[in-house]
Amino acid sequence: MRTRQAMLLEQFNAAPAEKARELLKPCLDVPRWIDEITSARPFASLDDLLDTARGAADPFTSAELEGALAHHPRIGERVSGQSTEASMSRNEQSGVDERDAGTIAALAEGNRAYEEKFGRVFLIRAAGRTADEMLTALHERLGHTPEQEEPVVGQQLREIALLRLKESLLEQSLLEQKASWSRACPTRGA
Repeated sequence: MRTRQAMLLEQFNAAPAEKARELLKPCLDVPRWIDEITSARPFASLDDLLDTARGAADPFTSAELEGALAHHPRIGERVSGQSTEASMSRNEQSGVDERDAGTIAALAEGNRAYEEKFGRVFLIRAAGRTADEMLTALHERLGHTPEQEEPVVGQQLREIALLRLKESLLEQSLLEQKASWSRACPTRGA
């Protein structure tokens, strides 16, 4: 029996290039990365897709890093908007409790210091991390030189992109399953 994920991968493989790009863009808005993955289709498995995505994301150019970072919110700030990317960021930062004023203030102060030193937003894969873990990493990375920090930022961006890609496929699979159930079990009297 095929899994929903396998069926969705088949749909991704068969989709017009523009539709595939639409799925990929919120994961990582780097045109070269999107094009490499889109043109490498079809994929035999999710692992093959993720391996290709990982390879296409290593390394990033400085311009690609800067462009991608322009779409990422500061850690600890409330993410607004209804875009897929905004929704992903909100979910990823769920480890930051907005009611913890001390942590929010410390993250804001750390963000300012990082931006002053490196000229860009502090980026970390927030998913699966607590606010304290992110704050510790922020303080450690403030000790880096720009040469030390750039590959760390690239690695964090790769981790975020791969996590988002995998979750996008899973989320789409669940949405399709829900729609299928709705068609199979319509409400009475509707």
